[in-house]
Amino acid sequence: MVENLTESLKPIADWFASFGLPDIVVHWGHPLMMGIVVFVMGSVVGLSGWRSRQLKDTDIEKATTNKAKHRQIAPLMFIFLASGYTGGVLSMVMQEQNILESPHFWTGSIVLSLLTINVVLSAAGFIGNKSVLRTIHAYVGSLALAIMVIHAVLGVKLGLSI
Repeated sequence: MVENLTESLKPIADWFASFGLPDIVVHWGHPLMMGIVVFVMGSVVGLSGWRSRQLKDTDIEKATTNKAKHRQIAPLMFIFLASGYTGGVLSMVMQEQNILESPHFWTGSIVLSLLTINVVLSAAGFIGNKSVLRTIHAYVGSLALAIMVIHAVLGVKLGLSI
């Protein structure tokens, strides 16, 4: 399975390698960009989402502002993470690393799966705006953010070991 995955991704990785990117960009470009997305956008998305939930009964104006911020940034964060996930996998292929043996790959896959669940819940309008689904959304998103921190640590460890 590993060989099939690598073989299928190799032509794409080779195409990117043909750009002649410096090794430092191939090696550290993904961690730098994803670090910004995870720590900057992730913090804003997580905090604004929780603030909108906590303030909805006490300060409706601030709750509405936070909800709008969450709705505006979360989809962009998901797109950047999905793109970064793809870039990270291709970077591993370019560096001739075994993708499926990497804990960093698996934590990234878990994060993207959790966030996909949240995208589906949100896009479905929480199936009639059910409060239990909004609560699940909040906790699944928080879990994804926590795993992203672990993912970042594993990524730095991976980067230093290659």
